[in-house]
Amino acid sequence: MGGVSPRLEDLPLRDDLRGMTPYGAPQAPLPVALNVNENTHPVPQDVADDILDAVALALREVNRYPDREFTELREGFAAYLGHGLTRDQIWAANGSNEVLQHVLQAFGGPGRTAFGFAPTYSMYPLLTRATGAEWIAGGRGVDYTIRADDAAAQVADAAPDVVFLCSPNNPTGTPLGLDVIEAVYDAAPGVVVVDEAYFEFAPRDERSALTMLPGRERLVVSRTMSKAFAFAGARVGYLAADPALIDALRLVRLPYHLSALTQAAASAALRHAPTMLRMVDEIVGQRDRISATVEALGYTPHESWTNFVLFGGVDNPSSTWQALYDRGVLIRDVGIPHHLRVTAGTEDETTAFLDALASIGSDA
Repeated sequence: MGGVSPRLEDLPLRDDLRGMTPYGAPQAPLPVALNVNENTHPVPQDVADDILDAVALALREVNRYPDREFTELREGFAAYLGHGLTRDQIWAANGSNEVLQHVLQAFGGPGRTAFGFAPTYSMYPLLTRATGAEWIAGGRGVDYTIRADDAAAQVADAAPDVVFLCSPNNPTGTPLGLDVIEAVYDAAPGVVVVDEAYFEFAPRDERSALTMLPGRERLVVSRTMSKAFAFAGARVGYLAADPALIDALRLVRLPYHLSALTQAAASAALRHAPTMLRMVDEIVGQRDRISATVEALGYTPHESWTNFVLFGGVDNPSSTWQALYDRGVLIRDVGIPHHLRVTAGTEDETTAFLDALASIGSDA
């Protein structure tokens, strides 16, 4: 057989997927990669050794299907989160994106809508549309904050089936008050998802939305091991919710969706939570160092409770991004005019970024 290879538009693709572009953070083998909000610190050696032992043990029974209910892992997450949670209130999947996809498959879908306050995590609209629902974008203030009364009014007007609240927000780093979550929950007819992927980087005295779960059967609080736990390559996300909502997610998950090796590795990492989280303070220190230094260089950093900094005042983000790339530093152009975003890495990585930025000037 020969001829011209077909193009995507030549295939019988779903009409609602036509024109969409896949998630695509740039990947490049540069010395300093600070573009996808990973924890760039390596897993400590003693923790890595324990994880390897756990995976080796799991390999002995890899010929059998894994625990479909990933019981040990759910118990580990419940213990880690605290707040009196039990394993019946925990769900997990291959990264927080699959966790959110399960929520959309169960409560969104064709003829339904999902809502978020833009700019926010770019996967929310992609997951929404890929599962057949319609995405509705609300608005934020000029400083990317959200007021409780305005948020409630927007949600009440849209009446969405699923609401996504990124707390703190990606890509802006903006904190989100519990008063906003409460107002949105009261105004929303459907499920409200509070995505706390970066919560471990918030100030220690801040209350999690987990404290709001009792009596709110439509509330979901999602987390990830990719950030604070330096476990991005393992692909493990999880959420806490009412047991009835967890039952709904069982209706849409694939059989045995978490491999035995993933379960073993994640459970072992959770056993070392205090060690894994020690690096958070160092990352927060580098984040604050970035904010102070980019401001001194003439840019405008936004308040961040995450492991990254969004900074404005960039005359030409594309050329600044390219100039940094040419100097071996990869950061992220998130599409917000005159802004760029950088992950807080190790001290050496942060120094490399700041030195490179200083060398090109604010008029790049």
